[in-house]
Amino acid sequence: MFKKIKILIAFGSLSICLCLMSSTYSRYIVDATGNVEALFAKWQILVNENDITNGLDSSIDFEPVIDENDYVASNVLAPSSTGYFDIDIDPSNVELSFKYTIDITIEDENIPDLIITKYSIIPDSYIEGDPIDVINLAEGTITNDLTFDKEIESFKFEPFTIRVYFEWYDGEGKLMNDEDDSLIGKLAATEDYTFEINANISFEQIFG
Repeated sequence: MFKKIKILIAFGSLSICLCLMSSTYSRYIVDATGNVEALFAKWQILVNENDITNGLDSSIDFEPVIDENDYVASNVLAPSSTGYFDIDIDPSNVELSFKYTIDITIEDENIPDLIITKYSIIPDSYIEGDPIDVINLAEGTITNDLTFDKEIESFKFEPFTIRVYFEWYDGEGKLMNDEDDSLIGKLAATEDYTFEINANISFEQIFG
């Protein structure tokens, strides 16, 4: 259209043509330098106070708690011992729905009776002594979806703890005999023998 106008006024005043060109050029510059700004959703998750979303930490130590037993020294395992360890998760700096999955295995073929039995989800508002819901853990995997609620003004995920329970089973149907149990005690006496539980934790965004 601009070319057609230029042809029509070719024999007109030169100052008019310059004015039209200047006006067109000015509008183009204003449109081209306009800015659009948008914020990205936050994605930062702390596990036992370690930021696992920064790509720096791949291994975290969890401190086990061994339940007291009148017939066993404190903080050590023996047949019939029970205990737990806590996984503290802080998603308060996350602004999208996500899913977490925890795969738990015990890496010791010498103690097949040392098993993961159940877990609890403990809110940040928990007070010691309050009742805790306990969930049986048959497959060794804990998974849950957390939904970001946009209907709540200033919604924020709250920190929580996943408590994982284990025991050295010594009841009917156990896999180890007395000799097997004694072997572990001998190894502990000579080699400072320990057990290892692996908890592989993953988090992923949930899409609608």
